[in-house]
Amino acid sequence: MFSVSSLRIICSSRRVLHSHWVMTNRLSIPKAVTCSVHCVSTSFYKVIWPSNMYFRALLDKERGLFNYTKQAILSRCCYSSQVKLNCWNCKQLLDKTPAFFCNSCNIIQPPEEGTSYFKIMDCDYTFTLDTQKLQTRYLQLQRSLHPDNFSQKSVKEREFSESQSALVNKAYRTLLKPLSRGLYMLELEGLRLEEGTDSGADSDFLMELMEINEALDEAQTPEEANKIGQDAKGKLADLTEQIDVALRKGELHAAKTLLAKMKYHANIEEKVKEKLSGFM
Repeated sequence: MFSVSSLRIICSSRRVLHSHWVMTNRLSIPKAVTCSVHCVSTSFYKVIWPSNMYFRALLDKERGLFNYTKQAILSRCCYSSQVKLNCWNCKQLLDKTPAFFCNSCNIIQPPEEGTSYFKIMDCDYTFTLDTQKLQTRYLQLQRSLHPDNFSQKSVKEREFSESQSALVNKAYRTLLKPLSRGLYMLELEGLRLEEGTDSGADSDFLMELMEINEALDEAQTPEEANKIGQDAKGKLADLTEQIDVALRKGELHAAKTLLAKMKYHANIEEKVKEKLSGFM
């Protein structure tokens, strides 16, 4: 049997060991943020946490530090999860995503699969993006990627130029208009606006659309058609604001319903343009 003094010595030793463990790991936590993802995954997640109540109390005091470190680790893991690519020509590591040209040999690179249009066009992931910045980026990329610049290059370089230029064109057209931009954002979130969505629209909205289309068909002057076009433009502006709010709040299904309405009003706007061209 242990004596009382022996038990006191053992308990004191355990407290010293736990205190040393806490201080050691407190000091190592910030370092974990700056090491590689492999280092984090092998050092942070394999720690066996003691079940001692005393240590749990200490952890509660350090909760702020642990939460901060957890967020930093997760952020770094997400950032580093992208596969690093090498130049197909000189094999050097590409330091940008997406990489259109290699910094080492300045050779054009193939398009990177799965890269979002927002990244390609260097735009913020938002419904109300800066279209002026988008247009500037588009012109810059096409000046360097256009196939005319590679007519004297190798077959592979010409092919990469054509595919990169076509991808930039598609990204630009998709992000330029609110409707296609919103639909693309829904796709990135795993939602699609199916064709033939009339069944999901309320009867009052469908009746309103029918009346607008009839009024447009019966329009006899450019002024009448133009008035319908202005009304459609105003409704599109209102819908743009509502969709932006819904997407910012993460209300994807509400954004999907609003985008369906936007699709109808955008169609009316196109019909108005056709009607006006018929008067010329």
